[in-house]
Amino acid sequence: MAARILNALGCPEETELSVSIVGDRTIRTVNRDYLGKDRPTNVISFSLQEGDCGGVNPYSLGDVLISADTTAREAEDSGTHFFERLSFLLLHGILHLCGYDHERSGEAEAQKMQQKEQQLFRILKKEGLLNPSGL
Repeated sequence: MAARILNALGCPEETELSVSIVGDRTIRTVNRDYLGKDRPTNVISFSLQEGDCGGVNPYSLGDVLISADTTAREAEDSGTHFFERLSFLLLHGILHLCGYDHERSGEAEAQKMQQKEQQLFRILKKEGLLNPSGL
């Protein structure tokens, strides 16, 4: 799934990222310690292309952490399948690593990110990748 998302974004084949599926306790700790928010969240991304050492390895995008607990609650609340919600959060996290932002860059950038999410999610759905048995 991650490879297909990166390919659709035009990332080089050598692109690397780390994906970790964790529980609410772990993601809450990370959210508190690194982002100052003492609560669980659904997905957190840490870019290796930003900051003082950003770009040392142009193929290493960074880390995506997804809470399986929050994903399950959100899937149930929205009436979607767990795997579909997990895939969307992976997509969301990867977009952050590729420079998209919906929190700090204003409404226009948030809209741009949302449009890209919708475009890529339609591609994943059309290709049958959102069905876990189709993997």
